[in-house]
Amino acid sequence: MRRLVWAAGLLPALALGAAACGGSGGSKAAPEPATPSPPAVSSPAPGSQSSGQSSGQAAATGTLVAVNGSKLGMILTDSQGRTLYLFEKDSATMSACDGACATAWPPLTTTGTPQAGAGVSAADLGTLTRADHSVEVTYHGHPLYYYSGDQRAGDTNGEGSTAFGASWYVLNPSGNKIDND
Repeated sequence: MRRLVWAAGLLPALALGAAACGGSGGSKAAPEPATPSPPAVSSPAPGSQSSGQSSGQAAATGTLVAVNGSKLGMILTDSQGRTLYLFEKDSATMSACDGACATAWPPLTTTGTPQAGAGVSAADLGTLTRADHSVEVTYHGHPLYYYSGDQRAGDTNGEGSTAFGASWYVLNPSGNKIDND
């Protein structure tokens, strides 16, 4: 009988200890490591660009497009200095890059009105709706993209590429391609 009373007293103590240690009984998986793909959603200020197409997509002010110096001259970038490209297969109202193309060349998307940084003409900024219903930033009538082969700010590894059926180019502040050939 004493063992039964002792066991009955031990059960609440064990339950209390389990609740203090974990509560739900399950453990959360560690967050996935950040991927090296470039950011593609809103970025209201330098250094605050959300990752690619992650869940932190609610920026009230929209993606910032800026101008930065590079080995190709003054070029369009995002707020973190990551190079932006145009795809010659696109039109001003439609992106021709989706699926595997959009994996290699992630579109610059926004959840608000795109913002013009220093050297960028606000009148030349616009948007278009992609087939997946995301909103892509345009400049001077060109949908804008990152290149997955660019690993850090200032990289221009996609310049002159002919992947996915047309050429890819960095843009100057006037919105024209920089043809380095």
